[in-house]
Amino acid sequence: MLPLKMLRLKHIYYLSLRFYQSRVKGSDVLLSELGTCSNEDQIFEHIGKNKAKLEVLHVSRAIELLWKFQKEKPQMLRSIDCIRNHSQFMVLCVLAENKIDQMDDEILVDLLYNSLRLSIEPHDSLVQQLVMEAWERIERFSMAVLSKFAVCLTNQHLHHSPLMGKIADIVCSKLESVHDTRILSSLMLSISALTSKHFRNCLIEKIEFLLDARDPSQFNNSRRLVQFLRNVKFSYRPLLEKCNEIFLHNIKNLDADNISIILGVYQSLHFNNCDFRLAAKWRLIELMNTHTDPVSFARLFAALGPLSQKEVRERLESTALLMIEEFSHVQTLAVVETMAEMECRNLQLIQKVASSLSKHLDVYKPLDAAKITQALLSLRCQKTDLFAKLRQILISYLHLSVVPYEISMLTRVLSLLPSPRTDHLIPARIIDVLPQCNLSDLNAFAFAITKWVRNRSSYQPGTGTVHVKLLQKINICGLERLQKANDLDLLLEELKYVSGEWFEEVLEEETMASFERLIRQITWSNVSEFAIFLTKTNCLHPGLLDQVASVTLDHISKIHYSATYAILLPFTIFNYDPPQTEDFFESCIQRSRPHLNSFDPHLLVLFGYSLALASYFPEDIIKTIFSIDFLVKLDSQLDTLSDNLKMRIRLRLMELNRAVCIECPEFQITWFHDRYCQQLLNKGNVSIGPVQRQIHEILGQLLGGSNYVKASVFTPYYYFTDFECTLDKHRKPIPYVEQTPVHLPKNGISPWRPDKEFNGEKQLPPGGARVVIEFLNAKAFCKNSHHIRGEVAMKKRHLEILGYHVVQIPHFEWNSMELSTKDAWTEYLKQKIFAKES
Repeated sequence: MLPLKMLRLKHIYYLSLRFYQSRVKGSDVLLSELGTCSNEDQIFEHIGKNKAKLEVLHVSRAIELLWKFQKEKPQMLRSIDCIRNHSQFMVLCVLAENKIDQMDDEILVDLLYNSLRLSIEPHDSLVQQLVMEAWERIERFSMAVLSKFAVCLTNQHLHHSPLMGKIADIVCSKLESVHDTRILSSLMLSISALTSKHFRNCLIEKIEFLLDARDPSQFNNSRRLVQFLRNVKFSYRPLLEKCNEIFLHNIKNLDADNISIILGVYQSLHFNNCDFRLAAKWRLIELMNTHTDPVSFARLFAALGPLSQKEVRERLESTALLMIEEFSHVQTLAVVETMAEMECRNLQLIQKVASSLSKHLDVYKPLDAAKITQALLSLRCQKTDLFAKLRQILISYLHLSVVPYEISMLTRVLSLLPSPRTDHLIPARIIDVLPQCNLSDLNAFAFAITKWVRNRSSYQPGTGTVHVKLLQKINICGLERLQKANDLDLLLEELKYVSGEWFEEVLEEETMASFERLIRQITWSNVSEFAIFLTKTNCLHPGLLDQVASVTLDHISKIHYSATYAILLPFTIFNYDPPQTEDFFESCIQRSRPHLNSFDPHLLVLFGYSLALASYFPEDIIKTIFSIDFLVKLDSQLDTLSDNLKMRIRLRLMELNRAVCIECPEFQITWFHDRYCQQLLNKGNVSIGPVQRQIHEILGQLLGGSNYVKASVFTPYYYFTDFECTLDKHRKPIPYVEQTPVHLPKNGISPWRPDKEFNGEKQLPPGGARVVIEFLNAKAFCKNSHHIRGEVAMKKRHLEILGYHVVQIPHFEWNSMELSTKDAWTEYLKQKIFAKES
């Protein structure tokens, strides 16, 4: 019974202490005097004069005010080191440590929070005593105090600690009683490393209920929520969109730091919101003149650089050039990474950044050193001495690291560096961590080792054999990991960044076998991600695609409207019709229809193009895309995207425009891509391979001469075809009399020439036919079959609508054993060209 009585007495003590403290607050002269202090020196003066009188509240209030004064200053002017080393501050810390048992819960955690903000080290006696006392009391903390304590643990990098686990348990048990968005969002971010799927879903359900998008004060809560989603690797669109709406309402209150954080989180979650990117861009441009110190400018540079166009980029680069010497090592890293993302080609800035980095290399952590190396390689930096130093640092980190992800990244980056030899200890370090590696790590190892084997960068005796044996072990580990996989979501996460030759040659077949084994785990929540992965493989797997279609049809109302594009993509790219094709496509179209104005412009273009591949042209979607308002908005968005994505979207818009004009003339959509297509054609020559030259020679002999066949032809709407010939009504070749004979160049490059017939100057004779002959290489087919891909099928469909007879020559037929002689090839072409159209 004694312990119970002691607990009761302790509880009464704390209640009476709180009552006493509340009275002291109102009557304590020293507390009032502290409240009148306007700077740190005045506080320290009071402390020096009143050491003997200081009580818990005085100590807590003094430390709180010290942090408050620092927080109000620009970061460049803060003097935290001076405060922490001040003799009176040390007195405060000693007094605080001696009075811990007299503190109530709120003061205890506030003191811990402010101490950490003043950079007192986690191993300091005061911090450790505060944490231990808080651990003892944690069960009775209010949720507000618990939230602040969790932030303190996060600041000490205790994300995976048993104490954070205890906080997660308390949040789970008391979740229903939490009604404050700020408290819950802070707790969610702190415990994100320890949440199961079920707990994650419960937290999201609760916060969705609490989050009020109409409350403009909630942007900090929303920032924490999107960071939570990033940490748990869950791109939950409804919550992201709700948070995004809050960010847009508060865009005037967001600084460069917050905008940079939000854009980074969006990128990692593959959430690309056009409205926010545009609003962020203009907000950051507004802030350019106010961000003149190195700290704030580095943040602005990192956020605005990738969003801006030439004029703003040049201004940013000019300012960075003047400020580079003032940047800290952290800011220099942020700047060089952003320069790489911007594809910066300012040689003077690249050289200055490289010089600045070389002074700080020893202070960077392993992953930072790897990032620097990648960025400098991307920027085509020419400082060989810097790369040599980086190589030494990377190898030294590799020898010391025990984290699989670090070791795999360091190994991959080392393989990118030019070097006459590889370190002989690298294979041993890789072997040590192989059993702990996921598929992404193994992919990085395989990439590096394959590169070393091929480049023969190390030719010491026996090194090649060591690398080959190591690659075999990596192959075995990868296959075993796939065979043991029993959770589709985890497998998809591991495979997200796995690609390339190693995957295709070693893992692809076993990956598909694992998918077949886990096929029942395809659900409405992962079906879009699964479809994206299937698209990336370029392999046709009817059983898996049928399951994707079935799950989509059964649960279309639960699937986010923006996911319909990703789900449809493998079907349209691979030209595959699942069971209930009409119902499947129509359900995806209907799911998207009410949200056309919510689609990002570039995503709606891709969605429309994907539908066009399968010959679906919903009039409302097509007319939305080709409306003036939409195209203006698309133009604005393209200015914030990377050059590669921008080029891809413009190409898809042209191809969609062409498809609509050819297949749906009744929509009366104008063809407006003549100039764009001519610009594309004028950028480069058309490449002609040896097979095309062989076919051209045989066609000339078959048809009666080289003036009976045209090579490298552009049809109306700028479709490129390998060859064209014209037949009369009796299926006899007609010569192109006005065309001089075409001799294909030996180097396989043919300059593009305007085609007179393209402009309609020569009419076909009655009953005649134009025939196009196309050689289809491996890219025209799904990788694992002879099934024609969607864009090839669409091109054939369009050329036939334009009046052509299309002859397709698959590479596997032309290069087969049956067609191994010139006579066989000639007969093959004869049957293809002169056969009656069905």
